[in-house]
Amino acid sequence: MFNFSGRVNSVIEAKAMHMRMAFLCHSHRDRDAALGLKAIIEGQGGSLYIDWLDEEMPESPSGETAERIRKKIVECELFLFLATANSTASRWCPWEIGYADGKKSLDAIVVVPTSDQGRFYGNEYLQLYRRLDPSTLLGGRRTGSPTVIRPGEYSGVLVRQL
Repeated sequence: MFNFSGRVNSVIEAKAMHMRMAFLCHSHRDRDAALGLKAIIEGQGGSLYIDWLDEEMPESPSGETAERIRKKIVECELFLFLATANSTASRWCPWEIGYADGKKSLDAIVVVPTSDQGRFYGNEYLQLYRRLDPSTLLGGRRTGSPTVIRPGEYSGVLVRQL
């Protein structure tokens, strides 16, 4: 179960509090969307790791950056992929989700789909993973809370119940 009892700033703090933290895979061009998603997750009482908020991350991308990202993907118990035009065109994001796919169960990977003027972003392989849908019907009533749904299904579990 995803424990949303408090906010933490690092994976180490999350583990010390017996909480789970999610890693956010996204394009740095989508900073506003990443911060918006962080606000949604924190509004549910959760924690979201964003690499450019990590003071230990190198300023310029390098092999060290890749190694630190791999480590964080493994440390974080959930992996969120913010699917935008920028992230699907990125060199880093497909690598990150591929790495996560090899290290995590399918239930630990969640796609956050976005759309622009009716066009949804994401490659076909993203359909393998659960998706975050904030306007899902659960139990016949509108929840108003972010919900995670398995591929091919129309209802799921609330983020705070993960």
